[in-house]
Amino acid sequence: MSIALLRRAAQTAIVAVRRLWRRVRRILRALWIALLRLALTVALIAALGDGAVRDTSLSARVTALARPHLFDYAAWEVGALWGKLGQAVLGIAPYLTDERGRALVLDYVQTLSDVQALERRIERLYADSAVSDPQAAAAPLRAERDALRARLRDNQPLVESLIEGQVSAVLAEEGFGVLGQVLPPVSMHFTETPMALIVSPRERIAVAANVDVNALTVEEREALEARIDAALNVSSLVVPLGGLSLYPAMIVEPSSGDPTAMLARVFEVTAHEWAHHYLVFYPLGWEYNTRPETRIINETTATFFGRAVAQRVIARYYPHVPIPQYPSFLTPAPVMAAATPTPARDPDAPPPFDFAREMAVTRARVDFLLWQGMVEAAEVYMAAQQRKFARHGYPIRKLNQAYFAFYGGYQGEPGAGGADPTGPAIERILARSASLEDFLHTMRGITTREELLAVK
Repeated sequence: MSIALLRRAAQTAIVAVRRLWRRVRRILRALWIALLRLALTVALIAALGDGAVRDTSLSARVTALARPHLFDYAAWEVGALWGKLGQAVLGIAPYLTDERGRALVLDYVQTLSDVQALERRIERLYADSAVSDPQAAAAPLRAERDALRARLRDNQPLVESLIEGQVSAVLAEEGFGVLGQVLPPVSMHFTETPMALIVSPRERIAVAANVDVNALTVEEREALEARIDAALNVSSLVVPLGGLSLYPAMIVEPSSGDPTAMLARVFEVTAHEWAHHYLVFYPLGWEYNTRPETRIINETTATFFGRAVAQRVIARYYPHVPIPQYPSFLTPAPVMAAATPTPARDPDAPPPFDFAREMAVTRARVDFLLWQGMVEAAEVYMAAQQRKFARHGYPIRKLNQAYFAFYGGYQGEPGAGGADPTGPAIERILARSASLEDFLHTMRGITTREELLAVK
């Protein structure tokens, strides 16, 4: 064999070995990340448990009453981890350009918006009494919807990897990278999330039990709440979730209808759940279940963090998409210029209805009535306010102590938190922080409202 042939054979062997080593490295890295995901899942379950449980005996009784509807985490986790392992080993996301990745994510969100529009059209056909055979009338729409759903299923693993990569890149820029790797790794999975069964004492607003149940119809939610309220003399509410910080994080499909808003929502919830993954290693995560105020600080921190990351991802990867703007405690809502002149408002007319302001007033009034021991009066007042919100276009299904216990824990804007200073204090810390890493570094050691308000 000539020297030239030997050299060519040696070069071919070297290339083959290098390719094999790259594949082995990908497999080893995928296995390492899978093990890390499993360990983090165990840590999250241990730290967050089934919510902010204040009365373990009450939680056990709630769980027993809700047992037929309990969500099966083990089955979900096995399926999600297996899918992530396959994408890590065989996926092509790392080899795509930013432009191609952006196009795939945008196409996925647009397709999802088209699917939801078709589903709304199908629902209208079934609700229209003038349509004698809605099943036949909806057949073409169902076929189109099912074809688009199949396309979404095929593209979902790749799109999830792209979303994870874009969020990871922003987090690395913000100071969370360690040797080029964000820890814990960003991991998310589109799925139908469970719902949260929230239970509060009637005499005060607090999350006494938080149990995750399967997605339920309105009728099933009403029946479960009535059974628990009657059996335990509590206030309960089954609420939908936008995401859940298992590992990978459970992310519900956004459903605003506007593809650009849906895009921002995906990044916001992904980063929100990653903040929980990060905080589980620090006191703010460790003590999530210790007291209600710690849960509120934790969730509100993740809320502001998720919004900030979404703005940065949109600015970096989707420059043609408007950067999302969120309500703020620190600045008034922007005044939009009218396209055409409008007549002056009658000075004797009541002011326009402001949902956030009315909700904050409602919460403050309920807190006062409960503090006075006037439980029935507070409940009558909340029922009247629920009807008032509905008249103004805000159809809240049920306004009770459990409603405020849950939604008051996410104080990203004025409203259900009432006069609680937690939200404004956290937003001020974010505004003063040099980076998002600096923000979480400050927040991760704060576990009480007193500590939060002492931050200068």
